Amino acid sequence: MIYLDYNATTPLCDDARRAMEPFLAEDFGNPSSIHAAGRTARAAVDEARDRLAVLLAVKSQEIVFTSGGTEANNLAVLGLARGARTHGRHLISAKSEHHAVLNAVEHLERDFGFEVSWLKMDRNGIVDLDHLRTSLRDDTTLVSIMHANNETGIIQPLSEISALCRARHVPFHSDMVQSFGKIGIDLGLVDAASFAAHKFYGPKGAGFVVVRSGLSLAPMGFGGAHENQRRPGTENVAAIAGMAAAATAAALDRDQKRQGELRDRLWQTLSTGTVEVRLNHDLGLSLANTLNVSFPALDSETMLMALDLEGVCASSGSACMVGSVVASHVLLAQGASPERARSAVRFSLGKFTTAEDVRRTAEIVQEIMLRNCTSRKIARG
Repeated sequence: MIYLDYNATTPLCDDARRAMEPFLAEDFGNPSSIHAAGRTARAAVDEARDRLAVLLAVKSQEIVFTSGGTEANNLAVLGLARGARTHGRHLISAKSEHHAVLNAVEHLERDFGFEVSWLKMDRNGIVDLDHLRTSLRDDTTLVSIMHANNETGIIQPLSEISALCRARHVPFHSDMVQSFGKIGIDLGLVDAASFAAHKFYGPKGAGFVVVRSGLSLAPMGFGGAHENQRRPGTENVAAIAGMAAAATAAALDRDQKRQGELRDRLWQTLSTGTVEVRLNHDLGLSLANTLNVSFPALDSETMLMALDLEGVCASSGSACMVGSVVASHVLLAQGASPERARSAVRFSLGKFTTAEDVRRTAEIVQEIMLRNCTSRKIARG
């Protein structure tokens, strides 16, 4: 199998597995229990929180553990918007956001009377800073713009966005699910940020949101005082321990240069071959591991099924749409035609991707396209 879908999920790293094992066996206590078993579990949760706080240069109490990136984004967007609704009900975001943010903002707009300004963007998906500047209002209570896009890898100018928000005293949230472990993270630029463990070689079912002290975060659930009354429910101790270990390892990772070279080699091979292929983003403005291209002769679903039959795992974009293959909302948001958005394929590389994986994948794509052209000629004949 050739796995080129690391933006969807990553394999569990050894450090995370080792950190998790005790809490999957003998140290199974509930961290809210007052007895010895509970105290052991609580100590593990507290240690993980402290490790992440040091790693990200934030306060331990600013970290809220969640079940993953989707819940982290939901809690940040819904919690911060609801917490500040007496001040105003105007939000700013972009249509290229992950659905965890996009749908949360749409929910506030549709069901809670919030007004939303959707930012314009260029053909690469970079938000229009002038539009952001003119969209900020006295009643704006939250701006939510992701750091790096999960489909195209495009990196947003967080420093400039942050400066505009700070000038107007508007809280700024960023979905950093895809960027952590791949590019530098400066949480001094934001007021809230979301993370997911399984994107940086940690376990699935664990994530966290960082929310600056002093901001009001309304809870989404009820029934417990966990996470300082911000997120009720017994903590997943094993996953949290594994997440902290994986985060520590990811912060030390120096593999992006190699992945970028392999990504560029894949694009060069595809673009100089006989396959008609179109690049959907500027490689110099993107995560080093991400390549998003369209094959006009085939729709995404057909290409992905053909790749899968040849043992290549790729994607059309977000892996959170329960196996569906639809036109990329990200590409549509940045002005791509429906045809181009429906034929997009994302190849995302990781630390186990090899030069042979890239060579063979390019070869397989050529074979698929050749078969497709041949079958079309036969059908017409």
